[in-house]
Amino acid sequence: MFQKSFLILAFALVSSLAFAQSGTGWGIKGGLNYNGNGNFFADATAAAEDPDRAVGYHLGIYGKLGNRLYVRPELVFTRVSSDYNQGDLKISKLDIPVLVGVKVFGPLHAFAGPSFQYILGGEIRDVNIQDVEKDFTVGANLGVGVNLGRLGLEVRYERGFTENEVNFINSNILDTAGRVDTRPEQVIFSASYKLNSGN
Repeated sequence: MFQKSFLILAFALVSSLAFAQSGTGWGIKGGLNYNGNGNFFADATAAAEDPDRAVGYHLGIYGKLGNRLYVRPELVFTRVSSDYNQGDLKISKLDIPVLVGVKVFGPLHAFAGPSFQYILGGEIRDVNIQDVEKDFTVGANLGVGVNLGRLGLEVRYERGFTENEVNFINSNILDTAGRVDTRPEQVIFSASYKLNSGN
């Protein structure tokens, strides 16, 4: 109940800042995620398997309040994938970063802040994930970007902090049992476009 209430509150916060602020603006964003989730454990005694990183994508909206020093909440749909011997683990989630940034010089700015994630679903080799330990997790973002008029380009690093696992059982498609740590660790490349005329 707390997680769902928090998610509703976060939606309201992002919406109010993104759409009600006439000061410095709001816009849309999208891009690619170079992602890797955590290790795969076939059983309690087996060695951990590191995933091969894969490319995902994201689409969303952002609000910005402030100029030289600013707050930037975002609401982003993200699709990520990691490659294991057992198959590709694909996860869909809502990301809600709340970033604090500062202009460094010229068009360059730097930012950091917490990122709240809500896992919508996932699958590995066509086996749907049903028993994610926690739907709601917390991580952090750290990055830099440049603003070129209405267009923004940025790169950021994201790391999940909340321990969160997915458990699998043997099936006709997935021929092994095990568990995967779903905490993201990824590099995110984004382009954004400002839709209003604020500064």
